[in-house]
Amino acid sequence: MRILERLDQLYAIGAGPGANRPHGSAEEDAAHVLAAAWMEDAGLSVDVDAAGNLLGRASVDADVWVGSHLDTVPQGGRFDGALGVVAAIDAVEHAGRGTVVVFRGEEVGCIGSRAFCASGGPLPAAFLELHIEQGPVLERAGAPLGVVTSIVGYARGELVFVGRAGHAGTTPMDRRDDALVAAAEAILRVREAALRIDGAVATVGRLAVEPGGSNVIADRVRISVDARAPDTKRLDELIAAIGIEPVHRTPPAAMEEGSRRVLLEEIVSRGLPAVELPSGAGHDAGILAAAGVPSAMLFVRSLNGGISHSPDEFSSADDIALAVEVLSASVERVARHVEAA
Repeated sequence: MRILERLDQLYAIGAGPGANRPHGSAEEDAAHVLAAAWMEDAGLSVDVDAAGNLLGRASVDADVWVGSHLDTVPQGGRFDGALGVVAAIDAVEHAGRGTVVVFRGEEVGCIGSRAFCASGGPLPAAFLELHIEQGPVLERAGAPLGVVTSIVGYARGELVFVGRAGHAGTTPMDRRDDALVAAAEAILRVREAALRIDGAVATVGRLAVEPGGSNVIADRVRISVDARAPDTKRLDELIAAIGIEPVHRTPPAAMEEGSRRVLLEEIVSRGLPAVELPSGAGHDAGILAAAGVPSAMLFVRSLNGGISHSPDEFSSADDIALAVEVLSASVERVARHVEAA
């Protein structure tokens, strides 16, 4: 299958293990160059906007955009973002209408889609994004595909703890002002805060310990915090409980009912179960939806227990083939609806 071959080509960019195409890197650039060549092969007119987002327009520009991202987390998976891009190229090529978009920097706060929406330029009439689920719901339901109802709101920030450096061997335990101990206690409080709020999650994924010597008591520690909740009220509550000042914040975003219905109808018409579910991960579709663009997302079942952001991330060839079929048919239907409006 051509899509799987293209996923392999993208996965081969950069040194392993896993996919390593961080935002702003030569590897992300190389992936965009490769995608641009595939767009040209599909007969699309290729352009790059001021934020570095890659666009491929069909001869019939129906103002329907389809796409995802090509940047990855460190040691990421083969399918996250990349599947949505290669599927979008196929879908627009087969539909003969619409625009493929590859947004920059999704993994670091949806930089490309935010910049596009803030540019003041015209927004598309609709946006569709195919993405792996990155969770276990579809696998547990025995469903290859699902339609997203809404995208969780999230906030990212840091907490900083200051103590006093000292010798690890000569400073008594009861005389220590250890910044790392304070940070460890805070990490547990982050977890407890999320557990108290229904549907919320919070993660500490990065610590920076100074001065960083194995025989030196830490005098300064920074921890990253990623906080997520299904609605604005619960997100506000979680942020306040943790005590972060968000550097990035994305509000919860509902997906547009009409495009969702098209995706569901295409799924059901193939004899597949109609599964709808919220997304616990942020996506470019959420940024466009928050900016007023009618948006919808098609999820592909994640196997291996739904693991993602890992080389163990996996979706089957059969599920991917079904997803591309559904996306292609949906692009054509949504495009014709936009043209008729």
